[in-house]
Amino acid sequence: MRVLVTGHQGYLGTVMVPILRAAGHEVIGLDTGWFADCLLGEFAGDPVGLRLDLRSVGIEDLRGIDAVVHLAALSNDPLGALAPEVTHEINHRASVRLARLAKEAGVSRFLYASTCSVYGAAGDELVTESAPLRPITPYAESKVRVEDDVAALADDHFVPVFLRNATAFGFSPRPRADIVLNNLVGHAVLTGVVKVLSDGTPWRPLVHARDIAAAFERCLTAPASAVAGRAFNIGTERNNLTVAEIAESVVATVPGSRLLVTGETGADPRSYRVDFSAARAVLGFEAQWSVPDGAAELYREYTERGLTQDAFFQRFTRLTWLQRLRASGALDPRLCAVTAPATG
Repeated sequence: MRVLVTGHQGYLGTVMVPILRAAGHEVIGLDTGWFADCLLGEFAGDPVGLRLDLRSVGIEDLRGIDAVVHLAALSNDPLGALAPEVTHEINHRASVRLARLAKEAGVSRFLYASTCSVYGAAGDELVTESAPLRPITPYAESKVRVEDDVAALADDHFVPVFLRNATAFGFSPRPRADIVLNNLVGHAVLTGVVKVLSDGTPWRPLVHARDIAAAFERCLTAPASAVAGRAFNIGTERNNLTVAEIAESVVATVPGSRLLVTGETGADPRSYRVDFSAARAVLGFEAQWSVPDGAAELYREYTERGLTQDAFFQRFTRLTWLQRLRASGALDPRLCAVTAPATG
């Protein structure tokens, strides 16, 4: 298939593109370039791409595309809290507009990167895709709205699929330091301390970036009748862990590290355990990576590639990097480019 990947220069996109290519797909990228230079080591795997804000996509950009893999977004809760209206402008309205243009351009399949955080404060029970959605952040709210609006576009010729990914982990040449396992391993490597700011009790489902990419590839080629308009939780039950359990796995991996649970932010209201059986039954998808495996991979890559505190806390933390771009004048308050994205 000829696949357009939005956000191809992001954390997930950088992992996903080579996997889609290896499966035989032709990949075109679309990205603002905000994080293009936020690399740890070398990477030369970017496809031919459009350097374009999601809000500026035109129908001509989608002609001749068979499928859209839509990853581009303001990608976590702190970013959403920074500018809630901009979050809805990009994550919700621009995403729905993209889907409508894709349908008009003749794109047959639209795969949307949603999130398990749509379940919000679900508690201790395993939640399936039919569970009530209780988003408690602008980021999660935007995902729910896109699912609702894009599902309404489905017909015999346009097949949207919603992949509710668990919290991602694992190494990417464009790392993220602001997701839980990546963050804890980075702190352990750089400071010797595995620092948990909450009380450690919230449940988190985790999934490796490579497993997310594999699930998307399954949805590209699955029969339309099996996936059209459906949401799938992407992950594995064995990675439903408390934050404290995740932290303990890091302590067991990084030599000389110690656990510090400060509790300064209190009990995180986001707590959910997720059932992933639908993806196994319908897609034949089984996530391969465990949290200890991911912690070991991150420890190896961080140390071998010479991770520094400046890179980890500045370039690889989404909120900090975007604040830096705004302060430099590269982005305006609506996160629109004023000059070429900064490098360094």
